[in-house]
Amino acid sequence: MIYWHIFMAFFIPGILGYGGGPSSIPLVQQEVVEHYGWMTNQEFSEMVAAGNALPGPIATKMAGFVGYDQAGILGIIVAVFATVAPSLILMIALLSVLMKYKESPYVKNLTKYIRPIIAVLLLVMTFDFAKDAWLSIGWISTLIIMIGAYLLLEKFKIHPAFVICIALIYGMVSTLF
Repeated sequence: MIYWHIFMAFFIPGILGYGGGPSSIPLVQQEVVEHYGWMTNQEFSEMVAAGNALPGPIATKMAGFVGYDQAGILGIIVAVFATVAPSLILMIALLSVLMKYKESPYVKNLTKYIRPIIAVLLLVMTFDFAKDAWLSIGWISTLIIMIGAYLLLEKFKIHPAFVICIALIYGMVSTLF
């Protein structure tokens, strides 16, 4: 039964996660943290941070991590397949239709109206992560990391992997004092 749960936990976000990895993160969080209770919000945020520091799509990295954590090697296979199966099925079934209507104003408008929904999903997840950080490491450290990360990413254009590493070092050093 665990393999079916793993499959569904990643197949559903694979279907609904329009646009790829970032839009599927809140959906995977809902399944993994809220629905199945395989991780805490803190563990999930750490998994996402570590996954973002590695190359490749975040959705398959999350699937691999959770799949292995819950059911070993076969769990990885099931979770990663469930993550890519919706795209694979749609690509095979709808490629000719997509090519025929890709310039349609209806298709272009569809993506315009989905983007705000994805933005809200990511914002809600961000607030959840910030609240958890606030409660676990305090408001001063949370603000230092949030403001520092924003400046490093937006003003200095530092790669996200390096920003995550800096935050990890800050966390390690701050626990010493």
